[in-house]
Amino acid sequence: MEHLKALIRDVPDFPLPGILFRDVTPLLRHPRGLADVVDAFAARYRGRNVDAVVGIESRGFLFGAPLAVALGVGFVPVRKPGKLPVDRISQSYELEYGTNTLEIHRDALLSGESVVVVDDLLATGGTANAAASLVRALGAHVVELAFVVELAFLHGRERLGDDAVHSLITY
Repeated sequence: MEHLKALIRDVPDFPLPGILFRDVTPLLRHPRGLADVVDAFAARYRGRNVDAVVGIESRGFLFGAPLAVALGVGFVPVRKPGKLPVDRISQSYELEYGTNTLEIHRDALLSGESVVVVDDLLATGGTANAAASLVRALGAHVVELAFVVELAFLHGRERLGDDAVHSLITY
């Protein structure tokens, strides 16, 4: 995955001073970048009885939707407040630089379904933990939490408890 790592841009002091942002937009722009990420994830989850892919707003949509297509399953968005139009449940969480809330439609997943939760980045684990909590609240099972990039020095895996985690690139 070193060829993908080379496509990730470091942006210092974004969104706040002292934070080094790992920007995946050059990877998306590269002719094979997005395809290589989707192919790597699809190879991992093909044959694992995944019923749906859950993507976390917003960059998780960029990787999760094409993964769902590759696996032949549905895609479920987990969104920030005020973006979903019908009955939904929510979960608040802490970020490395603030707090936020995620929501999912109450009818987005069926009890007993198996899902992969996808996002671009695992930092402190708050966002992924909130998304996994929403999946479980609907009675579904998290097969794995999948990330393009993991910032291991922030120890996000530790916050995710027993949930399995897979990252393509680790810093």
